Amino acid sequence: MHSQPQEVANGFFYFSNFLNKPEADVLLQVFLEELNWQQSPILMFGKMVMQPRLTAWYGDPEKAYTYSGVRNEPLPWHPDLLILRELLMIKTKRNFNSVLANRYRTGEDSMGWHSDDEKELGVNPVIASISLGEERMFHIRKKNTSGDALKLKLEHGSLLLMKDNSQDNYQHALPKTKIRCNERINLTFRTIKG
Repeated sequence: MHSQPQEVANGFFYFSNFLNKPEADVLLQVFLEELNWQQSPILMFGKMVMQPRLTAWYGDPEKAYTYSGVRNEPLPWHPDLLILRELLMIKTKRNFNSVLANRYRTGEDSMGWHSDDEKELGVNPVIASISLGEERMFHIRKKNTSGDALKLKLEHGSLLLMKDNSQDNYQHALPKTKIRCNERINLTFRTIKG
């Protein structure tokens, strides 16, 4: 945990080596094998489709999270997720009570344009996003635009902190890629209100 943050867009702060490579390598293997991965149907453009990735939702009791028409009830914390939560709380001075884990198996797995602005997250949510495994290009654009997006390579062991009014002003995505990709896990720590 040595890197200084780089502000890549208003409210987006990138720490390239939040975890060192040996730590990140171990956590990647543990999470691939031990998290309760699911592929759920979601509501997209008015119809139910299968999510283009695997997910798992962990958190404190009663911290359910609803997005894309799906209500996620939290699983009890995995011990290594608790360790990461403690590290993030030290780094950010924020108390995260849940985490959405996303598993991208190949370059075909993706996340479309969106903002993390669900009502459960409150006003100006802080989201701490840890990347493990294959590097992928993360896109950021201002809301209500379709122009060029800022592209950020998310490195193995990195942290992207999204805070302030980032979710009000921007959308983000992890598009499909034709480049051959190994597996990637993204852990987005959040605070569910109420």
